[in-house]
Amino acid sequence: MKNYKLAHNTIDNKDYRKMINFLKERKYLNQSKITKKFEKNFSNFLKTKYSIFVNSGSSANLLIAQTLLEGKYLKNKIAVLPAVSWSTTVSPFLQLGFKVVLCDCDTKDLGLCPKDLERICKKYNPGLVAIVNVLGHANNFQKILSLKKRYNFKLIEDNCESLGSHKNKKNLGTFGLASSHSFYFGHHISTIEGGMVSTSDKKFYNISLAIRSHGWARDVEKSFRLKLEKKFKVDEFKSLYTFYYSGLNIRSTDFNANIGVEQIKKIKSISKIRNRNFNRYKSNLKNFWSQDSNLKLVSSFGYATFVKNRLDVFKYLKSKNIQTRPLICGNMGQQPFWRKAEKNKHKLSNAKFVDKYGLYLPNHANLSLKDIDFISKNFSILAKPIFF
Repeated sequence: MKNYKLAHNTIDNKDYRKMINFLKERKYLNQSKITKKFEKNFSNFLKTKYSIFVNSGSSANLLIAQTLLEGKYLKNKIAVLPAVSWSTTVSPFLQLGFKVVLCDCDTKDLGLCPKDLERICKKYNPGLVAIVNVLGHANNFQKILSLKKRYNFKLIEDNCESLGSHKNKKNLGTFGLASSHSFYFGHHISTIEGGMVSTSDKKFYNISLAIRSHGWARDVEKSFRLKLEKKFKVDEFKSLYTFYYSGLNIRSTDFNANIGVEQIKKIKSISKIRNRNFNRYKSNLKNFWSQDSNLKLVSSFGYATFVKNRLDVFKYLKSKNIQTRPLICGNMGQQPFWRKAEKNKHKLSNAKFVDKYGLYLPNHANLSLKDIDFISKNFSILAKPIFF
C-alpha cells in the first residue's frame, strides 16, 4: 500500500549528481562565492534587496532578533508573537530578554487576530510584532499594517511555511522589515539544513552579516566596514579579528548553497502544485472548516481543518498509511517551555481551539490529484467537523 506522507524530499537524483560533481570539483566547501550566488538568486525571486543564508530557519529567527537589538531598531523590548506558531519563532525572543506577549489567532487565516493585536497594542505599546504566515496563507496585512502605522511598531515575518505564496503580486516575506525562511527537508525547497533572512534594509543586512559570523566585519559591505573601523579606530592589523557585535556562528556552507541554487529553480512549479492540491482538498471537503486568506496562489504547506474526534481520525488514517499531525504544534501558550518561562495567562481562546481540534493533511509537490482524492475520501469516512 502506498504511503501518503506529510513531507517529501525535493532533492531528486539530478540534484544528487550535481552534489557529487560539486564535491569532485571543489576543494573549498565553506561559505564563499556560491553562498553569495544563492543569496542573490533568492533575493531576485522574493523581490527583495538582500538575503543572508544561515544554517536553519530557526537560526534565521534568532539572527533577526539579535539584529533588531544590535541595530537599535525598537522603541522597547516588548514583542508580540503569534500563539499559533513554532517553538523557535518564540524562543529567541525569550532567550534575548524580550517581554513576550502572545497574540491569539484569526479564525479565517490562522495568522494574528487583528482585534486581539489592537487590544495588546493599547495595553503594552509593543516595539515589535512578529507574524507567521501559516501553512502558505497570508495574515490580514491590511489591518495589521494599519495598526503598525498607528502604534509605531516594527513588523517581521516568519515565512518558513509559505515560500511562493503571494498577495496582489507581492510575495509573502516582503511585508515587514525582515523575514525568515526554512529550507529543511519537506519544506518548499531544501538545502538539507538551511534558512534565509531577507530584508530591503541595508543597515539590517550588514549587521546580520556580521552577527552571522561571530560579530566581525569580514563579510559586510566595504563601506559599512570602513565606517566601523573609523568609529572604533581599528587598524589593518586588527581588522579581521575585531568583533563589533555580540555575534553567533550560524553560517551554512557553499555545499548547501549549491543545492539551493538548483532548488530555487523549482519554487514556481512546486508552488503551483501545492496550490492545485489545496484547491482540490477544499472542493472535496466542503463540509469542513477551511483556511482562507484571499490569495490567488497559496503555496500550501498542508491542509488545515478541525475535527471533534481527532485521535480516532489520526488512528484510522494511520491504518491507511496516511500521515497527519497537529496543526503546526497547537497553542504556544500551552507548551511546557512557555509555561515555565511566562506567567501571563491571556485566554487565547482561538489558539486553544486550534490546539484541541486542529490537524493538517499532507500536501506537497509529489502528491497527485488522485492522491488528494484518496486522502479526502478516507478522512471523510470518520471525521466529524467542528468550527470556531
